[in-house]
Amino acid sequence: MKRRIVITGMGVLSPLGLNVQDSWDALVAGRSGGCLISRFDTSNYITKIAAELKGFDGGNYLDRKEIRRYDLSQQYALVAAKEAIEDSGFLNDGFDQDMAGTIIGSGVCGIDSLSKQHAILLQKGPQRVSPFLVPMIISDMAAGLVSIKYGLRGPNYSTVSACASGAHAMGDALRIIQRGDADIIVTGGTEAAIVPLAVAGFCAAKAMTTRNDQPQSASRPFDKERDGFLMGEGAAIAVFEELGHALKRGAKIYAEVAGFGMSGDAYHMTAPDPDGRGAAYAMRMALKDAGMDPSEVDYINAHGTSTGLGDIAETVAVKNVFGDHAYKMVLNSTKSSIGHLLGASGSIELLVCALSIRDGKVHPTINYSVPDPECDLDYSPNKVTEREINVALSNSFGFGGHNASLILRKYQV
Repeated sequence: MKRRIVITGMGVLSPLGLNVQDSWDALVAGRSGGCLISRFDTSNYITKIAAELKGFDGGNYLDRKEIRRYDLSQQYALVAAKEAIEDSGFLNDGFDQDMAGTIIGSGVCGIDSLSKQHAILLQKGPQRVSPFLVPMIISDMAAGLVSIKYGLRGPNYSTVSACASGAHAMGDALRIIQRGDADIIVTGGTEAAIVPLAVAGFCAAKAMTTRNDQPQSASRPFDKERDGFLMGEGAAIAVFEELGHALKRGAKIYAEVAGFGMSGDAYHMTAPDPDGRGAAYAMRMALKDAGMDPSEVDYINAHGTSTGLGDIAETVAVKNVFGDHAYKMVLNSTKSSIGHLLGASGSIELLVCALSIRDGKVHPTINYSVPDPECDLDYSPNKVTEREINVALSNSFGFGGHNASLILRKYQV
């Protein structure tokens, strides 16, 4: 019999709030984190908008030495991990350090530091490059810093699968605890890519929205007039814990992590398989892992990026997996409000699923105004859907054809 894994702690930094509850309240209220990019001159960029973190000051959480040595994505991970670990309370209840680890994914971790240090190299020469450049840009360092700070000596690494990175980190955490190699894993994703180089690259790929005069309504998943994704940033970290370990210490439980599936499209570097075969296979594998029938799923937090091809392919995949039940479920896209957090998107969206289970609410997909006949499911358009959520599924799909689906269910003894 497989070990059961539950979520006992959560931490979030998002464009809508600097903690879990503020972010969730804003999502339920249908607010948008879209804004004009404030960090650099966008005069020559075709996209001038993003979903930045508002009010984040690393000095409120870290000392000046840490801020100087850590990339912004690493700072985000540390802050979200602090909230999650304190929320879980396992540090205070006694735990085996060798059986507690951390797995944190990121798609382009360190791109801010890499860009800045490369400019220093060109302008001032190699002697002026920071001695902390390498730890600032390697993807595993967010997990490493969390491990060091909290004495977590168990499994410790990063996952990198573009926009599925955070979801893959959580899936790995599930597997590791299931097989008995850890009791606790601090897991999730982090990203800080609203920097000139990354924005220029996505602009060149024509992947992002150009609704520059409407930053708060630019992200329009499943809407017929969608024109690309809105880049976001932030981090989302959860504490995954073996059920018996959590019960023994009297931990609160948000939800049970019931299943994980993953696949590859084997189709194209950036475009999804139009038939949604890889996405469908990931969902089927998650259902198989959870031992569930498709009819048991109440809610899907869709990948829903607001791209022309992606939203259609995901809708096709959902209908292929769920058949007629696809029209009985409710779906939504968190990216409509917070933009696309790239490697952190899957992790924050799974936490949104846990909060939906807790509160019986599915936040709205905002900015939905023109129905697309090829996207004909219930996406909770512009309004909260209140219903009991016993089972929720979260999809994450990344460039390169990386697909990951995670299933949560309401915890029952």
